[in-house]
Amino acid sequence: MAMTKNEIIDLLYEKTGLTKKACVSAVESTLDIIKEELGKGNPVRIVGFGKWTVNSKKERIGRNPMTGEAIKISARKVVMFKTSTILKDKLNKED
Repeated sequence: MAMTKNEIIDLLYEKTGLTKKACVSAVESTLDIIKEELGKGNPVRIVGFGKWTVNSKKERIGRNPMTGEAIKISARKVVMFKTSTILKDKLNKED
């Protein structure tokens, strides 16, 4: 099951001893900064964790899998995430 923002706030509260309000503010501010930078097209890198980048996808023709009908898929921007080698190594470390 995926961890929610509220669960992250609760864990931060437990681990740091900061007030709940300060933890909410810290998490919200961090996520806002990441969203703003990605919105500007800037990559966001957290050493030891990973890097988010914004990539542009061109318009293309796709197919409806149920009918086989050709449909136009519009151009769009997507967020990509690449984990750091440190995180990859930690996840794949045998205990």
